[in-house]
Amino acid sequence: MRHPPRLSLLVVGAAVALVGTAIAPVVTASGATPACTVEYSVTSQWDTGFQGAVNVTNNMSAVSSWSLTFDFGHGQKINQGWNAKWSQSGTTVTASNESWNGSLGSGSSVSAGFLASWSGSNAVPTAFKLNGTTCNVDSEPTPTPTPTEPPSDGTAPALHVSGNKLVDAGGKTRRLLGVNRSGGEFMCVQGRGIFDGPVDDASVKAIADWKANTVRIPLNEECWLGLSNIDAQYAGANYITAVKDLVAKVVAHGMTPLVELHWSYGQYTGNSSGCSDVHASCQKPMPDAQYTPSFWASVASTFKDDPAVAFDLFNEPYPDRATSTTTQAWTCWRDGGTCPGISYEVAGMQDLVDAVRGTGAKNLILAGGLAYSNDLSQWLTYKPSDPTGNLVAAYHVYNFNTCASESCWNSTLAPVAAQVPLVAGEIGENTCSHSFVDTAMKWFDDRGLSYLGWTWNTWDCSSGPSLISNYDGTPTSYGIGLRDHLRALND
Repeated sequence: MRHPPRLSLLVVGAAVALVGTAIAPVVTASGATPACTVEYSVTSQWDTGFQGAVNVTNNMSAVSSWSLTFDFGHGQKINQGWNAKWSQSGTTVTASNESWNGSLGSGSSVSAGFLASWSGSNAVPTAFKLNGTTCNVDSEPTPTPTPTEPPSDGTAPALHVSGNKLVDAGGKTRRLLGVNRSGGEFMCVQGRGIFDGPVDDASVKAIADWKANTVRIPLNEECWLGLSNIDAQYAGANYITAVKDLVAKVVAHGMTPLVELHWSYGQYTGNSSGCSDVHASCQKPMPDAQYTPSFWASVASTFKDDPAVAFDLFNEPYPDRATSTTTQAWTCWRDGGTCPGISYEVAGMQDLVDAVRGTGAKNLILAGGLAYSNDLSQWLTYKPSDPTGNLVAAYHVYNFNTCASESCWNSTLAPVAAQVPLVAGEIGENTCSHSFVDTAMKWFDDRGLSYLGWTWNTWDCSSGPSLISNYDGTPTSYGIGLRDHLRALND
């Protein structure tokens, strides 16, 4: 969905400390403030890699450029990073400022993050230098926090693509039928929490009681990466842990978790702009090259050992609103780079597939088309290359979309669905009724396709398609259509 209802686009702009801190700011024995302090944190860790972050405070005179150095003592290797130019020579890691964050006043802080590999031990570095000056004088590092791995009882099946179907390990066809659980994309960037409403076991069970088998979970890349504009309590390790906990609950109830990038970085003020903010506080036309590949490398590394989890690369691309030709739009969609009408460097769908597969993750990947995922007319022509063959076409449809009729579905969706699995990641209508979704569900049912209703949130359905009025599963008049339909399919 393009714009969640009843949301004020509040952007948290102040720099904040990172969570999961392994080295805290210190004061020397004499009581003097150290020349600089560095907080190092491991925000997520998996079998062969981890996501780390540093928060650097300069207590010396103001500088116009900065360079942080430290040593890894156990063979860790930096793969990629953000908010700094990261490099590594032997054991020595260097993070130097980017062009936009070189100025560091006295008492000012800057944060940056990275992805790295490790084996055997992932001990915290013991010494840091800022522009050659030793930081954290007289400090003692505390142990690296042990990350929480997502528990799974294996009740949700591992799915893969077979022709134009999704099948489980035994070859049984499975359609993804369920709901979206909005909140993780906007609450954190607005400084109001992580999820909108409860995500405890009872609330997840209520979804399962509708006979849903899939829950789509929208995410925010700045919150996942723990960037400094996000309130620390809703960012980095705290955000990742909350997402992993929800994913684990969804899996435990036999449902497929579909994690999806909804809001991302990059300033866009052109046609159909959702906001003028550079930060991830609204829907942007395309993913950004600066952060999105790192986001997906981190998400994929976090969940690659749980094949029940599926990945939806980007909620609703709309480069067609910025470009002057359809060819330009589809080329931007697949290849990214410098796209007409978009001021930031774009990460194309191929870049994101590569970021996921580069971690070794073989999980299902969904890629939505143009026009807010409502246009799949050239999806097959521009289909990204996936070495695992586990790529799925994603489609969104509401009663007010351009392609919202059976004739359009027959001409543009049916050819795609004949060759690859097709998942309608969002279906809905803004009428507080369900006549349109009833028609859409029948069309998808007749072809054995998948669909997910927007959205399992207790918003007023007159301001947006809200399926429920209470998190115990009480449906709205619109939600009754999806609930009764899913139950009828599984009776």
